[in-house]
Amino acid sequence: MNVSVVLFTSDLRLHDHPPLRAALDGAREVVPLFVRDRAVDGAGFATPNRLAFLSDCLRDLDAGLRERGGRLVVRSGDLVAQVCRVAAEAGADEVHLSADASAYAHRREERLRHALEAEGVRLHVHDAVTSAVAPGAVTPSASDHFAVFTPYFRHWSDQRLREPLAAPRVVRVPHGVGSEDLPAYRGVSEGLAAGGETEGRRRLTSWLEHGIDAYEDRHDDLAGDATSRLSPHLHFGTLSPVDLVQRARAAGGRGADAFVRQVAWRDFHRQLLAARPAASGTDYRTRHDRWRTERTAREDIEAWREGRTGYPVVDAAMRQLRHEGWMHNRGRLLTASFLTKTLYVDWRIGARHFLDLLVDGDVANNQLNWQWVAGTGTDNRPNRVLNPVTQARRYDPDGAYVRRWVPELAGIEGPAVHEPWKLPGRDRAAVDYPDPLVELSEGLARFKRARSHG
Repeated sequence: MNVSVVLFTSDLRLHDHPPLRAALDGAREVVPLFVRDRAVDGAGFATPNRLAFLSDCLRDLDAGLRERGGRLVVRSGDLVAQVCRVAAEAGADEVHLSADASAYAHRREERLRHALEAEGVRLHVHDAVTSAVAPGAVTPSASDHFAVFTPYFRHWSDQRLREPLAAPRVVRVPHGVGSEDLPAYRGVSEGLAAGGETEGRRRLTSWLEHGIDAYEDRHDDLAGDATSRLSPHLHFGTLSPVDLVQRARAAGGRGADAFVRQVAWRDFHRQLLAARPAASGTDYRTRHDRWRTERTAREDIEAWREGRTGYPVVDAAMRQLRHEGWMHNRGRLLTASFLTKTLYVDWRIGARHFLDLLVDGDVANNQLNWQWVAGTGTDNRPNRVLNPVTQARRYDPDGAYVRRWVPELAGIEGPAVHEPWKLPGRDRAAVDYPDPLVELSEGLARFKRARSHG
């Protein structure tokens, strides 16, 4: 065998890349290929923030390949047609691809397999590249997937992970395979983080040395910002989940255990979505909700998007999202609960807004976390409501997170910042900040009425 093609998708790295290693082991030359898929663009997933991060990832991947004597081939259009075209130009016998969890990824794989087989080219799909434990690798005895996290995590923890692969030393790319220029995009969020494998590995090393030990105790600290911020790199595959879990376990301790558990949640959602693809847009477990929509709650929804709800911790998190294209996980829970439970707005509206801005906007994690909060997913307490004031006092006790992102309230000292509507008349009048959209008790009563009559 002389030539293979490696199709990069959500695995934009050189370290621990099984498809690339398999292609290099079986062929004299390899075409590293990335296709700007027209179908992904048309589905609304190619948003400015993720495109900007993607640009960084592709530039870094190309630079890494060039250091090894190769280069990245970039094409755009219909993915299947472009892969077949490149395989024909290179005279390739095989194409290697990482498995993925979404319904679109499954359809893409089948279309690609049929098209390549018609040309006499074999498709090899590799598991456990974008997940630590592949969807379907562990299942309960009576179902095709786990619907509860705790038993899933127990089985997930028992799995023997493969050893991470080193990055290749040499990559030989055949001459004559043309490439478009590397894309260059700008995000809409001013504070967007940089992408690419080099940056991802730097962040991981720093996190393991300086952050992971305190993770168990500080991961909910909104102002402390003590999370890893590695989620965009997992989404784009500039970090290997297998490598990340192995290195975290090697670090040891309560912080590492808690962090690995969060990686397992990611795999949990991926196995759930792989088994129930419709859950990306429909209730996993319906509560027969009659949600308020864009038509019936337009002003409330817009205030939530803009961070003008009158609840400071909710508004702070929404403004962080707009500025950074990222939000603290505790903030994600609070803002989602406020939209779905306090305002009783359809979870899909919130999930879409998050996907519009989040650089780590992963369909499985985003949609299924939204469903968990909305009570239509896997939460065994579907009617739980997070009180934003109580949560703010617990996770932002002195108001530092709120004052960072809601400058209108910067002059209010201490925890009083979480309830500015309680300020004395003159002080309240001096603050340019809206009154709450709804009283929490009123929102809770509306939600309970709606669920009881659903």
